[in-house]
Amino acid sequence: MAAVPAGLFAVYKPAGVAWGSVRAAVETRLLCDLNAAPRRPPPQHVRFLPAPGRDGATELVPTVVPVLAEHPLVLGISHGNKLLTDLYNCHLSRAYTVGGLFGKATDDFSDTGKLVEKTTFDHITREKLERVLAVIQGTNHKALLMYSNIDMKTQEAYELAVRGLIRPMGKSPPIITAVRCLQFAPPEFQLEIHCLHETQQYLRKIVHEIGLELKSSAVCTQVRRTRDGVFTLDDALLRSQWNLQNIRSAIWSCQFKVQAEIERTLGHQDDSDLPQLDVETAGAADS
Repeated sequence: MAAVPAGLFAVYKPAGVAWGSVRAAVETRLLCDLNAAPRRPPPQHVRFLPAPGRDGATELVPTVVPVLAEHPLVLGISHGNKLLTDLYNCHLSRAYTVGGLFGKATDDFSDTGKLVEKTTFDHITREKLERVLAVIQGTNHKALLMYSNIDMKTQEAYELAVRGLIRPMGKSPPIITAVRCLQFAPPEFQLEIHCLHETQQYLRKIVHEIGLELKSSAVCTQVRRTRDGVFTLDDALLRSQWNLQNIRSAIWSCQFKVQAEIERTLGHQDDSDLPQLDVETAGAADS
């Protein structure tokens, strides 16, 4: 059977498609490719099996049989799941582009929700919007320091700041680490938001609150994740790339930055969790 390294890879999830459906589609395609790949013969071992003997007696006869533990129908789970847990425990930030529309409010803060009210927005300028964003970032920066549980006057705090590791290492409310305006063409605008422990509903609510701060209203028109920890859009496999060869290549190309981030943040490294690639796998990844 084709060799598959243990590790992590990213895929592109189309808007409106549940992540469970994407996972099922990737698993199905991967299993189809694995089943279609050439299989090596299973190793053999000797077992003493009962067989009819003389005078109706049963004798044990040495017989060569395949090792069923390595039969193609047996599916093994690799160390990639532990890497995913370690990466989750790093509490890395995610980046989004978030679209907004001034002049209306809905019951769920999205442009498809039930309309609650309409407001004017002619008085809103980019300068006013950026002032509100600066206040949001300042408030969240204080929350970041508070939930990090670090005395900012210590040497430890200085060293963590230099390494970019000041962030909550446990549960906390959603925290915005950076926010800026990318486009401003009223009534439409687009933001770039870097955050921790967020949800899509939280990001929609931020757009709603920005509208209120500007004495208007706003709804969210788009939430698009552009970075998830160490993974960026360049790492994400498109649907046409959900196959064994591309997945193997993606794991190979991302393994070192995944392990480096885990080591940098958690301060430990377990070599057993590194994807071990043999010559055949490495060659396929480079082809």
